[in-house]
Amino acid sequence: MEKRWWKESVVYQIYPRSFCDSNGDGIGDLNGITGKLDYLKELGIDVIWLSPVYKSPNDDNGYDISDYQAIMDEFGTMEDFDRMLATAHEKGIKIMMDLVVNHTSDEHKWFIESRKSTDNPYRDYYIWRPAKEDGSLPNNWGSCFSGPAWEYDKTTDMYFLHLFSKKQPDLNWDNPAVRQDVFDMMNWWLKKGVDGFRMDVISLISKEPGLPDKETGINGYATFNVSANGPHVHEYLQEMRQKALNNADTITVGECSGVTLEEAKKYARSDEKELNMVFQFEHMDVDSDEKAGKWTTRKMDLRNLKKILTRWQKGLQDIAWNSLYWENHDQPRSVSRFGNDNPAYRETSAKMLATCLHMMQGTPYVYQGEELGMTNAYFTELKDYRDIESIQYFHEYTEAGIYTPEYMMKCLMLRGRDNARTPMQWDDSANAGFTTGTPWIKVNSNYPKVNAKQEISDPDSVFSYYKKLIRLRHENEIIVYGDYKLLAPEDEALFIYTRMLGTQRLMVLCNFTEKEVSIPAEVTEQIPADAKLLIGNYSKQKEEMLQAYEARVYAYHLKILEKKKHPRLV
Repeated sequence: MEKRWWKESVVYQIYPRSFCDSNGDGIGDLNGITGKLDYLKELGIDVIWLSPVYKSPNDDNGYDISDYQAIMDEFGTMEDFDRMLATAHEKGIKIMMDLVVNHTSDEHKWFIESRKSTDNPYRDYYIWRPAKEDGSLPNNWGSCFSGPAWEYDKTTDMYFLHLFSKKQPDLNWDNPAVRQDVFDMMNWWLKKGVDGFRMDVISLISKEPGLPDKETGINGYATFNVSANGPHVHEYLQEMRQKALNNADTITVGECSGVTLEEAKKYARSDEKELNMVFQFEHMDVDSDEKAGKWTTRKMDLRNLKKILTRWQKGLQDIAWNSLYWENHDQPRSVSRFGNDNPAYRETSAKMLATCLHMMQGTPYVYQGEELGMTNAYFTELKDYRDIESIQYFHEYTEAGIYTPEYMMKCLMLRGRDNARTPMQWDDSANAGFTTGTPWIKVNSNYPKVNAKQEISDPDSVFSYYKKLIRLRHENEIIVYGDYKLLAPEDEALFIYTRMLGTQRLMVLCNFTEKEVSIPAEVTEQIPADAKLLIGNYSKQKEEMLQAYEARVYAYHLKILEKKKHPRLV
């Protein structure tokens, strides 16, 4: 397997609006990020993925871009960006920009021109259609933020396509001029010195010819199933590689909604003709409801999670490369979702989840605050939510009688995107040290006990544990390049797997429950008596038992295993 720096890296996602506010306006900014780079250097990460900082009217928190080559006023200036980039590079940290090119804002100059007339030079930059003969919408596709994917524009008596908000019209990637303008913009950023791109919903850029009606009709994220992986998406990404990405030593990851394993092998090819890796979402749907999607209070079945992650681990092995993540700006907090945020278990389960993920093959992504074990905010009133998706679905589901307001509020508390967007908890001062002003969204009330200042100085904290995990990945090739094998697939409580590189072995054991669980005999038999405990989240282990949310990683050599007849675990 070819070695590459981005395979050996750990990426840290910053959601700028919620990271650190330097000027007291209640909104995080670029100078706030610059001021916290020493913190990230201490953590040990290699790359920052920066959620959008471009000029935007903020209908969807910066994922609606009105100027790709300017900075959002609230975040600072281009000089602030340049200073942040230079400071990060001085500290050995790379910067990966968020590339949002499936759509723009309706306030982008291209769209302002496009809607003026049918013969405007920019008309074909977007996807315009007349109503059907009966006056109905051009097709039955749904927006991911609820409602139809078409918005009427009276200027030319036509509709434009928007797979997200009506203020996010989709670009027409079949137009070569659109592609060239995007590639020119990417080259402008690469020349400035950025190190790569995370590509927002990049699997949606090639639409099905004719935009036909679909049986699924209007059903939010079902749109991905009818719009993703279109006929020209790989052709366009290969063109992007040739005309932009190959102009620098880049790291690239595509957010590929609706991606299958077979499609991922094309996106994240080892020959690097397209992207380095993809974000897939199968494991993010493990607790979803077939009808209601993410809006549910269902708990996951660990066996399904293991099955999905194992299929991706084995399926991309030697062919492509995995992205490893539990959290991002679109997902609830992992310790609340897959672990246990009860104070008795929060730290232990956060460490267990980190162990389970960081010991797999792929590039790990840490979302801001995940390294502290930050939890869901559990806002109980709709007025405290800021996310367009949560607010629109609350109204749609309650007004249609699908859910009661009480149940829908429970769904928002568990699954809403704002859970990940509450301000970073820096210390126990007012507003968690995020701002001296009024924060744009409420701070999680548990910040006096869960904050960076307290954790940095505590050798047993979640932060210190993440720091050790990241260091281990940098020091041990087997963690990066070793082959993966799942053990005890039908166990409902334990996630156990091995990593193999030459004669080296790692045995990873994770208990996803608050009960003590026996380690299966077929597992204990594989671990030699003098295996080294590489990392664990308990100071004292119990023989042949995993305690509540316990994680352990044993390191040993195959030749040792062959000599030992009576293995034990402690």
